[in-house]
Amino acid sequence: MKTTPHRYAIRPAHPAAHRFELSCTVAAPDPAGQRFALPAWIPGSYLIRDFARHIVAIRAQAGGKPVPLTKIDKQTWQAAPLKTNAPLSVVYEVYAWDLSVRGAHLDETHAFYNGTSVFLRVIGQEDSPCRIDIQPPPGRPCEDWRLITALAPARGEKGGARRHGFGLYRAADYDELIDHPVEMGHFTLARFEACGVPHEIAITGHHDCDIARLCADLKRVCEWQIRFFGEPPPIKHYVFLVTAVGEGYGGLEHRSSTALLCSRHDLPYRGMPGMSEGYRSFLGLCSHEYFHLWNVKRIKPAAFIPYDLNGENYTTLLWAFEGITSYYDDLALLRSGVITLKDWLELTAKAISTLRRTPGRQRQTLAESSFDAWSKFYRPDENTPNTVVSYYRKGALVALALDLTLRSRSRGQVSLDDLMHVLWQRYGKTGSGVGDDDIRLIAEELSGLNLQRFFAGAIHGTGELPLKQLLVPFGITLEWEQAKLPSLGAKIASESKEITLATVFDASAAQHAGLSSGDLLLAIDGLRVTPASLDKQLARYRAGDTIKVHAFRRDELMEFHVRLDPPPDDTARLVADKRINALRRGWLGD
Repeated sequence: MKTTPHRYAIRPAHPAAHRFELSCTVAAPDPAGQRFALPAWIPGSYLIRDFARHIVAIRAQAGGKPVPLTKIDKQTWQAAPLKTNAPLSVVYEVYAWDLSVRGAHLDETHAFYNGTSVFLRVIGQEDSPCRIDIQPPPGRPCEDWRLITALAPARGEKGGARRHGFGLYRAADYDELIDHPVEMGHFTLARFEACGVPHEIAITGHHDCDIARLCADLKRVCEWQIRFFGEPPPIKHYVFLVTAVGEGYGGLEHRSSTALLCSRHDLPYRGMPGMSEGYRSFLGLCSHEYFHLWNVKRIKPAAFIPYDLNGENYTTLLWAFEGITSYYDDLALLRSGVITLKDWLELTAKAISTLRRTPGRQRQTLAESSFDAWSKFYRPDENTPNTVVSYYRKGALVALALDLTLRSRSRGQVSLDDLMHVLWQRYGKTGSGVGDDDIRLIAEELSGLNLQRFFAGAIHGTGELPLKQLLVPFGITLEWEQAKLPSLGAKIASESKEITLATVFDASAAQHAGLSSGDLLLAIDGLRVTPASLDKQLARYRAGDTIKVHAFRRDELMEFHVRLDPPPDDTARLVADKRINALRRGWLGD
């Protein structure tokens, strides 16, 4: 039986007021009273965002007459039962002023939205096909806008859109509808092919990007990843949607596209020599989101099949889906030849250093970090570094440790690469969900090793990862460098000529002295302290010296006596032997 598609329409009707106008029309609504809801969160970003709070007006109608609409919770509305067989339409407005990769943003320069922010779900009919009429904004200033999305145009249907044009698009169901972000406005557009598949990149915002270089580099990264999992890729078309701003960084994966936010200064410019740190970081972000095509968009935790869009979806496996992806994002840059071994060693050493400087690694396990993402990782405060470990950063280093363990103990016969291939075949291609122990079980199956102790320590424990020992067989040495100055034991936030303590680390000199996050430092031993003078003043002391610190807590002047800690040895350095052994060649390809 053929199902009549739900008909959506979206129009950036009021750019200056940042409001979209939308409608959702259902041909066969629930006779008992059709319910509609907006998702509470967006897959890939594990925080309840309550997108429904941005709906500023909503009404329903059928057969040209109004239909009562009752709000039954923060994100759900129910229409009254209909007395006719006419289709039911809900018409509403959404406020869009979230310039991020997760929400919706609209002004006179462009429009961007994720489907979770704007499209109501027809409860009980989520599997029905959808047609979406994407309409242009009103007025002459916007008359030459175009749009880009990986969503398929409804070709052959009345009003069907052309590529990059306004008009009718199609989605197989609601899940597909909300998994294709849309950008409208004026943007730089370029195209390249990776393993025969068309890829597009659209850059919104002021920039001077060397688009040819960017496409060439992305082509190499995408082709490496496609060949890593095996051709053909699970897409027919892919889109990078990039918003370039003064300062910004972020990405969100989708099934055939990614939304990215970056600093315009991180994009390559014509004639740029070498690889800047900012551009390297941007390519890593692109690589990360592209790897998600396989790992999390198709290889999923069992808890995500299907997604519950009404509330939290708890899993202990985010360390694998974000952490393993974080391991491969930079590794793909190296293996594809976009960055050098020196670059990769620097990036990995930086990740090791950052983890070492996070006291929370000694309190929270990776499994707990994954499970508590909804309430802790995505809701950071001044104490977060003391209590939380990043499942991205530590997850990537656990992936590194697992890869090294498999390669060395199997004499190069088994690796994390093999494990990812099995995950793709057994879970990504079949739609089955990955269970909590499946990654360990597959690793043991492939290698013949008993890895219970490794996983107990790395995933369910808080001990240090034995990276130094694990790197030795690969001809790479991990060295620790000591800081030059004695330590206050606090993270500093400096603005203009003021120094504020952003975080006071547990068991540190600052904490023992009674200093707290938010304290405004004024003077050390009677001399004014500023961002420019802090290091110079601390350089005059040694570990164990006691200094007198004056600070404001709120509007109260307070005095503290701080006994300085020794300089921490928390800066990692990775050094590769000049002679390349077989294990390292099989791993890094150098």
